[in-house]
Amino acid sequence: MTAVTGQPAYQQVADDLRSKILNGTYPVEKETRLPSTTDLMAIYDVSSTVVRAAIRELRTEGVVAGQPGKGVYVIKAPSQPDIGPDALDRVENLEREVEQLRRRVADLETERGGSGPSGP
Repeated sequence: MTAVTGQPAYQQVADDLRSKILNGTYPVEKETRLPSTTDLMAIYDVSSTVVRAAIRELRTEGVVAGQPGKGVYVIKAPSQPDIGPDALDRVENLEREVEQLRRRVADLETERGGSGPSGP
């Protein structure tokens, strides 16, 4: 697993497993068994320590349960982030700022004669 997100590898594995639970790859309804630690190590190209940390995180969240030697099963869908009204306000503010920047760029291009960005 490559660190493209800047997150620790165990977090990336946990996030991917959450995503697969939500999209039905590992359905909750059937209390699906997750792949073994060895299989997860191969799937994600990580160590057993990383896999155990990812499973521990999902276990702490109440998403999976199991016992050593018996497997880990999906017991609940992960909670999806609540975007709430604050997040919607932030998005609206960002949209306004982007529109202001677009207008400013258009004004600057007009001042330059409409030629767009010039070279070095």
